[in-house]
Amino acid sequence: MIMTAPYKRSTAMPPIPGYTYDEASLPPSPVSDATLDTLHQSVLWSDADRVALRRAATILVPQTEAILDVWYGFVGSHNHLVATFAGADNQPSGDYLTAVRGRFGQWIADLCERDHDATWLAYQEEIALRHHTTKKNRTDGVTSPSGHVPLSHLIALIVPITVTIRDFLAAAESDPAQVDAMYHAWFKAVTLSVVLWTRPYSPGTW
Repeated sequence: MIMTAPYKRSTAMPPIPGYTYDEASLPPSPVSDATLDTLHQSVLWSDADRVALRRAATILVPQTEAILDVWYGFVGSHNHLVATFAGADNQPSGDYLTAVRGRFGQWIADLCERDHDATWLAYQEEIALRHHTTKKNRTDGVTSPSGHVPLSHLIALIVPITVTIRDFLAAAESDPAQVDAMYHAWFKAVTLSVVLWTRPYSPGTW
């Protein structure tokens, strides 16, 4: 078992609107520890992956804005994806995109640095609900014709969120074996997260 220091977000950083990771009022996840354990097994998660992700954090977190530029460019270039950020006029809302960007950037750090404990599991459920009809648009007070993120798109986005990260890792790490280890750990962590985000779409199957 790997012993890691508790995650601490710098107090010098301004609060991120809608980011409720450490709030005591966040309900616990309906996903049990036993289920999480089986999911870890299914995605081949290991202690080595946790170490690799910690290493990846030192490379990726400083490049957060550049990574987000790539991801936002991808979303913005596909009408079916950017449509989920539509405002009341059915056009992409700049305010909505900006609000989500802050949390998306923090998600990079959380994915790499947070332990998979009860708090992490609870926040994955919160993210899931914010993509689902249950809470879509509520966090940012958006009036939008887009009432949810289609499950098919949510799952498909595993690919661009994964394949685009390799170049960022390779830009700061010359050892191909280390790049592979970090890249594979990232892929597993993204897949695990998205699996948890699908729960509200088919709650009866959990």
